[in-house]
Amino acid sequence: MTDRRLWSYKDIAAHIKVQPDTVRSYRKHGLLPPPDHVEGGKPYWYADTVRAWVASRPGNRGRR
Repeated sequence: MTDRRLWSYKDIAAHIKVQPDTVRSYRKHGLLPPPDHVEGGKPYWYADTVRAWVASRPGNRGRR
């Protein structure tokens, strides 16, 4: 089953337990995947995209 909810910086930050500015910095430095959708100049990612990115991040130790 595919999770098609769109997540903002705030949603991603809550998921990985960091501040939204940290997620913005990840994007600025090319560490975040390209947005799946842009609305009014604001980027959004599908929840599944974020989960796949989190699973592939260096240092990921299978946190729950």
